[in-house]
Amino acid sequence: MPYRTLIAHLDVGKSNQELLRVAMDLGARCDARLVGIAACQPIQFTYGDDYIDGRTMAACQDELRAELRTAEAEFREALKDNPLPVEWRSSYTIDALPDYLASEARCADLIVTSLAAADPFDSSRHTSIGDLVVRAGRPLLAVPHSGARIPFDRILVAWKDTREARRAVAEALPLLALAKHVTVLEIAEQDDVPTALSRVQDVTQWLALHRVKAVPLAVASNGADAVQLGSILNEQETDLVVAGAYGHNRLREWAFGGVTHALLQGGRCALLSH
Repeated sequence: MPYRTLIAHLDVGKSNQELLRVAMDLGARCDARLVGIAACQPIQFTYGDDYIDGRTMAACQDELRAELRTAEAEFREALKDNPLPVEWRSSYTIDALPDYLASEARCADLIVTSLAAADPFDSSRHTSIGDLVVRAGRPLLAVPHSGARIPFDRILVAWKDTREARRAVAEALPLLALAKHVTVLEIAEQDDVPTALSRVQDVTQWLALHRVKAVPLAVASNGADAVQLGSILNEQETDLVVAGAYGHNRLREWAFGGVTHALLQGGRCALLSH
């Protein structure tokens, strides 16, 4: 099924030009409506902080609300000539931002969000991709701040025989259908390469039934899978990586491990699913 509704998750207090460009381009190619979303929380002060008077608190709240209005203005200005339906949603909420965004994800097929790392000292404005991807129940398209157009012509599926990878490739089907070249890659131990090749061939055969032509590729691990994957992505001039989101939860903070972390830190456009 094609994407029919995209969420563009705007960062509050920052420029969202690249994010909106990608969301608009993808929306036009998929004939999808766009829903712009932004949210922020009251600034949190912990016990032991210096005394904050009511006037300062009110000024902080006014600043955050003004930034929400700025984000809405940026969204509406960028999409003023867009022929497809658009909608704006925002909230100044005491709820955790990933929870609010995840609840709004019920209206969409895909969340387009920024690849920029969340500021751990500014949880009132920014949400980590890790927290969002594990709660949203929707795939995330993480967009880097490179300024370059993303054509989605060359896509690589970073395969791992797990639930997360199976879900990611299924949820990426509308993007895979747009691509001119798709590779399904598994990095495996030397002795497991023949079996890995059989696995990715299964995936490419399944994709073919969905009219997506893909090339299976299995390579032996050199012991540094994240670095090795980065090299292959460079060689193939990949526009987009499709991958499962793997990690561990530490007291509600999702920490990515290994390859997923490297993908996000490497500044590549990635579709992630958990």
